[in-house]
Amino acid sequence: MTASRSPGRHLRRRGEGVEQPITTVELFFDLVYVFAVTQLSHLILDDLTVAAVGRAAFLLVIVWWAWIYTTWMANWFDPASPAVRAVLTGVMLVSLLMAAALPGAFGANGVLFAVSYVALQVGRNAAAALLLRRDQPLRDVFERLVGWSAASGVLWLAGAALPGDRRLLLWVPAVVLDLCAPLAGYWMPGRGHAVTTDWDIDGGHFTDRCQGFIIIALGESIVVTGATAADAGLDATVVLCLGIAFVETAALWWLYFGAVAERSRLVMSTCEDPGRLARDAYTYLHLPIVAGIIAAAVGDDLLIADPARALHGVGLAMVLGGPVLFLVGESLFRLRVTGAANAERLAVAAILVLLAPLGSRMSALALSASVAALLSGLALCELRTLARQTLFGQLRHLQPQQEGTP
Repeated sequence: MTASRSPGRHLRRRGEGVEQPITTVELFFDLVYVFAVTQLSHLILDDLTVAAVGRAAFLLVIVWWAWIYTTWMANWFDPASPAVRAVLTGVMLVSLLMAAALPGAFGANGVLFAVSYVALQVGRNAAAALLLRRDQPLRDVFERLVGWSAASGVLWLAGAALPGDRRLLLWVPAVVLDLCAPLAGYWMPGRGHAVTTDWDIDGGHFTDRCQGFIIIALGESIVVTGATAADAGLDATVVLCLGIAFVETAALWWLYFGAVAERSRLVMSTCEDPGRLARDAYTYLHLPIVAGIIAAAVGDDLLIADPARALHGVGLAMVLGGPVLFLVGESLFRLRVTGAANAERLAVAAILVLLAPLGSRMSALALSASVAALLSGLALCELRTLARQTLFGQLRHLQPQQEGTP
């Protein structure tokens, strides 16, 4: 057994048998992102247009990137350290400013939004580098992060000076630069590329944190639909719609937190290169999963607001496209982690797509009930499969004992 080691006074202890629990500071930090996700869903609800969906999707990438990079840092650094706790508190403050500025990111609050995001990314990475000794391998990682976040930060700040949607002329290249940085190994002149084996993360902790963000997104769905139901008046129809919305949310929960969630935690904890897997399966492939949950929440809100109305355009896309995006994203995640695709989930996603022509002729209540039934049926099917696999495994375990019994 490998003895645990203490790599530095600000870093988490590493070693076999050393648990890395999620701390209260990390949970406190997540509260800001509950607010951020709510802001994104209301951006769509307040303006059911393709342009609004595009802006919300763009801003979701930025919100996710801010959260996931902080998750990477907290995986290495010990939140029990007062210095680390101070850094995370500062990151939380600028995250709150960024979240508050989301509705006006393409309007009056563009400068606040860009300054907050750049301060968050550059400030966190610079502070982390300063907390590390020069002989520590992670120092090189965070110096690279400072360089890349500063380069994109120039584009963010310059773009904020432009009016309205013209900011995208510089903000889109900034996002592309941010998204490509991990794939490029944070290349720097004279240093070359970093390798993912240098990112010595704790796989179990990283998995738990990303699962926590899924709970944030699902919880936001419950908050939004519950508030809309309360405002609409809890008559029999609204209560029925609220029940259907909850069933759909519960099905999404099961489809994510079923057997694969535990298996992915085991794989992340035991694989030889958890940094690469965390980059691919969580940093990138969790984004469509979160986007699908937010879109489904928007669809649930539209259901409760007017259950008798037939949905078209963006509204129809939220009701059907949200679950489709979730299922496709989760299937890609499963494929990357386990190496096995899930034909049943992709088949349900295809059925939801084929429902689109018929869905525009159905009431929101009938359409949402159909979606909830499909997702619940898929979850129950997987539950039965898991039960059979568990029973089969138990029988195989008992068989040698029975054969050896005189």
